[in-house]
Amino acid sequence: MSLTVQTEQRGDVVVVSVGGELDMATAPQLQDQITDLLDKGRSRLVFDLAEVSFCDSTGLSVFVRAKNGCDEAGGVVRLAAPQRGVLRILEVSGLVEVLQTFPTVDEAVSAPLPAPAD
Repeated sequence: MSLTVQTEQRGDVVVVSVGGELDMATAPQLQDQITDLLDKGRSRLVFDLAEVSFCDSTGLSVFVRAKNGCDEAGGVVRLAAPQRGVLRILEVSGLVEVLQTFPTVDEAVSAPLPAPAD
């Protein structure tokens, strides 16, 4: 299965909508999109995972790298609307403690954000 990645600017937050299976074969596609966003100074990212049907450790590592990159840039990474299976992987891996996870995209976008870095 292929991966779809779409972005939408909402104020100072970029919503990255991901769909399909996030695994070793497709993770580089998402990583490239994240790198492009960071290169453009976009460091406040919300990943809409509602359409992600599967995520393996390679996919999880993409989110960790995104968080590290956004942290360095004074931004934030949030995950939104993960399906039950993906949420379970986040819980088992302990990443649900590290990556802020919200039930909906709107909640992730509207939650208070840190002040932008200078």
